[in-house]
Amino acid sequence: MALEHAILVSLLEQPGSGYELARRFDRSIGRFWTATHQQIYRVLRRMEADGWVAAQEVTQDGRPDKKVYSAADAGRAALSDWLRQPVEPETVRHELAVKIRAAAFDDPAALIPEVERHREGHAALLARYLHGEQRDFPDLDALGTRQELQHVVLRGGIEFERMTLAWLDDVLATLRRLAGDRPS
Repeated sequence: MALEHAILVSLLEQPGSGYELARRFDRSIGRFWTATHQQIYRVLRRMEADGWVAAQEVTQDGRPDKKVYSAADAGRAALSDWLRQPVEPETVRHELAVKIRAAAFDDPAALIPEVERHREGHAALLARYLHGEQRDFPDLDALGTRQELQHVVLRGGIEFERMTLAWLDDVLATLRRLAGDRPS
């Protein structure tokens, strides 16, 4: 997937300025496809030049004018073409998993604070996802197609974080057990 596709999805969900897109990436899409604010602005300019997005100048009182972007027909067509292309399974690069294996050659207890730090981050993200689910999807029986698809992606994120927390709990229990078994 290219950043262009993530931007098109976001713009089809709701037109917005580059700043608003960057905030959306920070809040939601960024967990699945990361981009810096500079990358988003650079790609938006290219997409506008290629006719994938249209920009409308909006005058603001007391602030500089802004460009509000929306997906153009050519962008919708590009997204439609991309949607029909096969996706290869992702290759996972997981530095923490390599560190856990490396602990066999050092003191396993030394890794406990790092694993706890990761666990705290994943627990916080899960809490954020669960809060967002309650906020954004209060009536699951009344969801339209777009909301159903947004919710199924969010549910995937929730389950991923739950699985990661269970794994990190297992890692911590293993590290603590091994640390206790080490001769002093």
